[in-house]
Amino acid sequence: MEHPILFLDLLLEKFHLHIPPHVTYAWFVMAMLVGLGVLASRRIGLVPAGTQNVFELVVGGLEEFMVEITGEEGRAFFPYIGTCFLFILFCNLLGLLPGFLSPTANINTTLAMALCTFVYTHYLGIRYHGVKYIKHFLGPIPWLAPLFFPIEIVGHIARVLSLTLRLFGNIMGEDLVLMILLLLAGMFLAPLPMMFLAVFTSSVQAFIFTLLSMMYFAGSMEHAH
Repeated sequence: MEHPILFLDLLLEKFHLHIPPHVTYAWFVMAMLVGLGVLASRRIGLVPAGTQNVFELVVGGLEEFMVEITGEEGRAFFPYIGTCFLFILFCNLLGLLPGFLSPTANINTTLAMALCTFVYTHYLGIRYHGVKYIKHFLGPIPWLAPLFFPIEIVGHIARVLSLTLRLFGNIMGEDLVLMILLLLAGMFLAPLPMMFLAVFTSSVQAFIFTLLSMMYFAGSMEHAH
């Protein structure tokens, strides 16, 4: 999807730099999150206020939800889950602003994040079980292991496709609809109801991606039976 005007692209053109838009806007989101984190941590108090209050509400709520799914062992990978959720959420919402692009509307971004989840899932499995992690791929009956192994391999690869295409398709679709409405209506208020719906779906898609990641991590840490 080509956007007619992208602010960061116009800025980079002045310096004769040609970087893919989804990369520059992903960097922009990362810089924005780092800046918000610095602001939230500058004046940490026992009674949260301002940016600290917002971050504690989001991060604390997400952590407690994750612990309910994965148990106390899940706190070990919460930094990844928390970072993943905030990054995807801000990337999704960024495309709702005129002149900006959602990095997650590009399949390269969503594929990279899905691969990170895929690699981390098996890292946790090997870390908790060592060589015995292979039992997760062999099924419950030993003599059916040659049948279960290729099926499990395909299933794990399908997770990457599922995470990639679900997030990419939803965000690209909502950005495309908003852009068409803006071009056809020629005014800001016409697509306003769609923008409220887009904010909701952007939040839901960030939550779904992290929820599935939690479930994959929890499954890799469980003992195979």
